[in-house]
Amino acid sequence: MSLPIISINESERKKIDISKDIGRSCEEYGFFIIKDHNLKTNTIENVRNLSRKFFNLPLEKKMKYHQVGGAGQRGYTPFGIEKAVNSLSPDQKEFWHHGRSNWQKKYIDKMPSNEDVNEIQYFDKTLNDLFKDLDFLGKKILSHISLFLGLKPDWFNNKINQGNSILRLIHYPPKDENSNGLRAGPHEDINLVTLLLGTQQEGLEILDQSNNWIPIKTNSDIIVCNVGDMLERLTNKRLISTTHKVVNPKNTSENNSRYSMPFFIHLNPDFFIKTISSCIDDNNPNIFPKGISADDFLNERLKEIKLTK
Repeated sequence: MSLPIISINESERKKIDISKDIGRSCEEYGFFIIKDHNLKTNTIENVRNLSRKFFNLPLEKKMKYHQVGGAGQRGYTPFGIEKAVNSLSPDQKEFWHHGRSNWQKKYIDKMPSNEDVNEIQYFDKTLNDLFKDLDFLGKKILSHISLFLGLKPDWFNNKINQGNSILRLIHYPPKDENSNGLRAGPHEDINLVTLLLGTQQEGLEILDQSNNWIPIKTNSDIIVCNVGDMLERLTNKRLISTTHKVVNPKNTSENNSRYSMPFFIHLNPDFFIKTISSCIDDNNPNIFPKGISADDFLNERLKEIKLTK
């Protein structure tokens, strides 16, 4: 299987054609790859470098930024905490979460604040810059999905403008012979859509509809995107949230640290998730007649992956 690589350059392609390509890939694979996304390469590389610097800090310094009781929503989360649903062992990773900084007043008490790292100059500012770029790109991608679903192109705009979207910096260390579990066990994402910034390092695999694990090759010029559970639920499973994992290095020469930067696009906390009417008909009755708020949905899933109790 080869995922489609879709140019989203609207100066060279009709918007409706881009929307069809993205939508069909979401229906068939739950994944798609975009190019011509216009993200600033230097901003991405700056964040990569800051990520390596942070994870190379001694553990006692990193733990200063661990928000106890914060469900891993901001700052540092150490090894051995997040665990994929039904996995016997926790994921072999540590990560950093950076979220929105421009909250409206009604959300300020609901969402945790970002952490800044005193040991690394311009850490918070650089992450803010990339967050803003990815937030804008996410809105653009969702406008294409809206068109594919028969909605207005701006349908998602006022539903994600205060979403608890997250930029995650991940470090998967070299595989220790004594450690159990995968770098990231088989899982589906919680959110609407995930944007994974390209890396040359292998490890990402997705489960196809024949239950085969398919390696996905990436590079720095493309972004791998996938449907999350919130979008699958909104679309009555018309767009599918596909199981994926990050496997351990297959041989000694590949047993190095792996760094990853996904961006998780979330709905506004008080948005009520109910099936979009255009995704319901006589052949596709509503699978989810009972709605749920985005915040409740998120908290239920955070409990499942052991980030909160």
